[in-house]
Amino acid sequence: MSRDRWVSASMPYLAPRVKGQSDAWSAELEESGRRGGQVVIHAGEVPASSAVAELLGLSEAEAVVVRRRVMYLGDEPSELTDTYYPVQIARETRLAGTAKIRGGAVTLLAELGWVGVRVREDVVARMPSAEERDVLNTASDEPVLQLTRLTLDRDDHPIQVDHMVMPAHRQQLRYEMRIGE
Repeated sequence: MSRDRWVSASMPYLAPRVKGQSDAWSAELEESGRRGGQVVIHAGEVPASSAVAELLGLSEAEAVVVRRRVMYLGDEPSELTDTYYPVQIARETRLAGTAKIRGGAVTLLAELGWVGVRVREDVVARMPSAEERDVLNTASDEPVLQLTRLTLDRDDHPIQVDHMVMPAHRQQLRYEMRIGE
């Protein structure tokens, strides 16, 4: 892996962590010998956009809980991540606050009784908005990758939507799949 490119695999972000383990992002940084972190820039209830509402099976503008974060590799912003939850799952939990969640949100969801068993990810390349360019420190001609992840529980109920935006030239997405299990 080049020091200029981040190779990200989805699997570590889908399973709850063992008690006492750090969140998946921190663990990935540590394993790669790199430093970085994340800053929660907003958390709380917001009206669902049409795209988020459709994925969560809600009405447009229905309240959802969002955690908006900027992920850093070293001192450089590497990803914008908005994670959305239905209010019946996240209202009045640590998901609705800006404090770091030990073990990550997926671990907290499992503690609350919500375990994802199926995930759908859609990835598109596009040009960033002016705000995304400013936060990610990219030039006006540099595209971004937008990854949207829907996580469903064993009853096929949506429990989480992640919307991630990453500079395309600094990111590699890796998918590993096991067939027949």
